[in-house]
Amino acid sequence: MNLRTRLALSFALVAAVVAGLVGVLSFHAASDRVIGEIDTQLRSATTAIASGQTQILAPVPASRSGDAGGGRGGGGSGGDGDGGRDGDGPRIAGRQLVAQAVTADGAVQAIGGLPVTLPITDAERSLAASGTAGDTQVVEVDVGSDTFRVLTTALGDGRGALQVAADVDEAEDVLTGVAIEIALVSLGVLVVAAAAGWLLAWRITRRLKTLVGVAEQVTASGELDLQVPVGGKDEVGRLSASLNTMLDRLAAARADQERLVQDAAHELRTPLTSLRTNASVMRRFAALSPTARDRLVDDVVGETRELSHLVDELVELSLSSRGPQDRGDEPVDLAEAAEHAAERVRRRTGRQIHVDGDGSVVRGSRHGLGRAISNLVENAAKFDADGHEPIHVNIRNGVVTVTDQGPGIAAGDAHRVFDRFYRADVSRGLPGSGLGLSIVREVAESHGGSPFVADAPDGGARVGFSVDPSRLSPTSATT
Repeated sequence: MNLRTRLALSFALVAAVVAGLVGVLSFHAASDRVIGEIDTQLRSATTAIASGQTQILAPVPASRSGDAGGGRGGGGSGGDGDGGRDGDGPRIAGRQLVAQAVTADGAVQAIGGLPVTLPITDAERSLAASGTAGDTQVVEVDVGSDTFRVLTTALGDGRGALQVAADVDEAEDVLTGVAIEIALVSLGVLVVAAAAGWLLAWRITRRLKTLVGVAEQVTASGELDLQVPVGGKDEVGRLSASLNTMLDRLAAARADQERLVQDAAHELRTPLTSLRTNASVMRRFAALSPTARDRLVDDVVGETRELSHLVDELVELSLSSRGPQDRGDEPVDLAEAAEHAAERVRRRTGRQIHVDGDGSVVRGSRHGLGRAISNLVENAAKFDADGHEPIHVNIRNGVVTVTDQGPGIAAGDAHRVFDRFYRADVSRGLPGSGLGLSIVREVAESHGGSPFVADAPDGGARVGFSVDPSRLSPTSATT
């Protein structure tokens, strides 16, 4: 069963339950009102008969052919307007009545009304024999094919009881009609609710069906360059927008992955070719001169080192390209991270590196930020090969700037130095993979900032990155 059918059935079920409850309550309310009206009429008739106003009843031998007999207990010949006769018996407010007296010993005496004798129960005999004046009992009894509602009222002091009954067949017919009408209305409400529910479910699920179609198409074909129509600002509209955003990010991630693989394959080809060549030469290792042997070994070691470095950079770049949820959220003292990076470069190169920090503390990835600063310092040490002047690392308000006294960066290369595997002409002969500054850019952007490059006032280059100011800790001693 699909979602549309479930929603339609749910709407129909809710409507059916509500309509059923309303119908049942309405029927009970109507029934109570009709029965209450009959009981009120029976009490009024009982009071009138008990006070001798028997003219409301026709004589017992009332003629069905229209002859009127004398009234019992002072009743007239039926010409009295209070008789209210209609057809085959007397009526009060349109209802046919019958009255009889029950003596204390249980005998029945007809008073007037319809020519029927009401059955007497033990409870009614007890009420006639010992009941207190005014005590009543109401029952419904069947006499032949008719149903009567009987009100028995004790007269007290051994005077027996008075019974007045009304034919309720007509009332029951009315209630039956009401019940049928309520059932038909409830059925109509159910049908309308089911149709409305189906229409509403169709309007809701048609957009969901579109989303399912796109998801199935992506699963089947792997295509990511798809767009889902976005309509409305409800949950389905938000889901459509989120799905579009997800597809865009997946497409971008796939493009980055393909570009990374292609660039990596290109960069790996050179050292691997060199290693294969050296491996072929090593088959004649014994025939080589000592100088050639040393040069061959140095070449193999150098190419192996470069290959290892390239693999490390690729792994680092792959890790730095993960989603924001993997960036980390720990306090990182940028000056402390810079000092650790500077110490490593000092040990490797012997260069002088000065770190000047303002106490900026950033919430982010400790490893990522440390790696970005280390790449900047190593890059500066590599290009400033003379080493006469120290390298300066300056940190202000979450902005890290590394300044060297090297040849600087040409204007045509400034906008490309952060691209993967890009190497300027002046760096072609230098070691490196061309991924160091790419990692700097990835780390900066993952922390809401961006990388930058500029010429140093005294020559050389100023390269660095910033982070989003919102990531700065309020406790940072910034100036």
